[in-house]
Amino acid sequence: MKKSRNEVGRWRLLRQKNIRRRRWLEGQSRRNSRIYTLRKMDNYKHRRSILFIQNAEL
Repeated sequence: MKKSRNEVGRWRLLRQKNIRRRRWLEGQSRRNSRIYTLRKMDNYKHRRSILFIQNAEL
């Protein structure tokens, strides 16, 4: 079945919107995961430094 010009335009817009949203979400999750890993590394370093200080005091 042939679609009218308006339908084609609407379909294309919807598709583009979905692609954009997906790309945006992907970017967000990537950013969040990067922040999460950085925070995790900070905690790890902090814990290690505390352990080191405690061992040095003994």
